[in-house]
Amino acid sequence: MSHWLAGTRPMAKYRQVVLEVLSRRLGRVVTAFEAGFVDQPDEQEQSEDMVRGLLDLGSADMDPSRRGVLGAGLYSVALTVPGWPDVVGRFERLRTDPHSRIGMGEVESVIAMTERISEIDDQFGGRTARPMAAAFMVNNIVPYLRATASEGVRKAMLSAAADHLYLTGYMAVDERLDTLGQRYYTKALELALAAGDHLAYCTTLRGMSVQAVELGHGSQAVRLAEAASSASPQAGPRMRAFLAGQQAHALAQTGDRSGALAMLRAAEVAMEQAESRAKAHGSYDPASLAYHVAQVNREIGDREGAIRALQRSEQIRPAVYRRARVRHRAMLAEWQVEVGRLEEAVRNWHLALDDYPQVRSGRADDRFRAMMGATRPHGRNPRVRELLDRARPMAGARRG
Repeated sequence: MSHWLAGTRPMAKYRQVVLEVLSRRLGRVVTAFEAGFVDQPDEQEQSEDMVRGLLDLGSADMDPSRRGVLGAGLYSVALTVPGWPDVVGRFERLRTDPHSRIGMGEVESVIAMTERISEIDDQFGGRTARPMAAAFMVNNIVPYLRATASEGVRKAMLSAAADHLYLTGYMAVDERLDTLGQRYYTKALELALAAGDHLAYCTTLRGMSVQAVELGHGSQAVRLAEAASSASPQAGPRMRAFLAGQQAHALAQTGDRSGALAMLRAAEVAMEQAESRAKAHGSYDPASLAYHVAQVNREIGDREGAIRALQRSEQIRPAVYRRARVRHRAMLAEWQVEVGRLEEAVRNWHLALDDYPQVRSGRADDRFRAMMGATRPHGRNPRVRELLDRARPMAGARRG
């Protein structure tokens, strides 16, 4: 640090760490140019082959021995998010394979596979589904992106690939591989930009905001949610509800009560206007809105209101979302035990444990560990002892 202050730039491998520390301390993004690490703003390798980057990332992710390395490192609040300006030029420089040509059939296959993997993720968690997504990306999507295609087909393939990368990032976050998830999200943004796909771009930014708020980076979550909202001026009502709900949660975490409540009202109005159909993944429904109401209430100190809203979310959530059911029932139990409603909490923990053995999810594991900690002061209660007797073999099986 003293050498840097004296005018010597840190080695490249240390610069991101320094930028991350500064950004977290100051509560805003500090760029390499602002810190004096580069001579010009936004100094990047514009000739980077994004498709090669996808191949490298996916190939490493397919190797179980390298997943720990991929997940290591700091989640970055200093990450530069690519903006909406056109970046198709990067793909125009990509040499296509004259011996391979794709049409809409290949695009439809990517869309269908992404939807099927999303269904598996909802049922069994990211740790189960993500290896399939990485393998499909390497073996199918990357060759399709390099194939010859008409302009319409190429844009459609880029869009389908962006959705697939968003889902893969979401599943990495579900495993609590947050650095890896952030890398996938960034690739999804680049693909969405190249496709001119506002929906995929905004959905990914919103997912990045969810990740940030879950990790306690409220200011970053607000920035990402607002970036998503400003990039979608023509959004339909479901997307408006989708974005406003996340903005509400992020604002509440930063202490902006009035802003959060205003965004919740906007989300509720938009949800009333929303169309009935939505994508299989990245969708937003009344159960999701009730979840955001619960989170906002909790952040602003209304614990009973938070419990009621989360109960409402659980009542109306479709049964196919097993992973969400485990997480949110356990979360509801945690909130109930905090206000002295131990018997209700134990019942909800039992309901969560009904599905927990089938789910492979780092976020679900977080809730399981939270349950073990929250029940420790109540170990003499017979109902709690019964719950823990049921839970302990599950903990052993999960470690194994």
